[in-house]
Amino acid sequence: MDKKLLAELVQSIKAAGEYVRGEGKAARVFEYPDADVKAVRERIGLSQAQFARMIRVSVKTLQNWEQKRRSPTGPAAALLQIVASEPRVALRTLHKPRRGRRQSETRRAAA
Repeated sequence: MDKKLLAELVQSIKAAGEYVRGEGKAARVFEYPDADVKAVRERIGLSQAQFARMIRVSVKTLQNWEQKRRSPTGPAAALLQIVASEPRVALRTLHKPRRGRRQSETRRAAA
């Protein structure tokens, strides 16, 4: 192996060790700001009840997000980013009326 490449590799491993031990800073930091839930909802023109139903959360949860008492996390945060960046796609995909019965319930009833 080239001595220069080996030296770079050793330095990278040392830097990683320092970071893991809390002694060094990350080389890159990626920050994903929380979506402004109220602005996203208002931009697509839905009421709180309609938007909450569409993304399948309670109205209370949505209100907590909009009033910054809580922040969406995990899949909800990811979904809100999608709605914020591609509202037409999100609306077309999520704003479909639900059928009265689930497919599995229909199969059981037919059996």
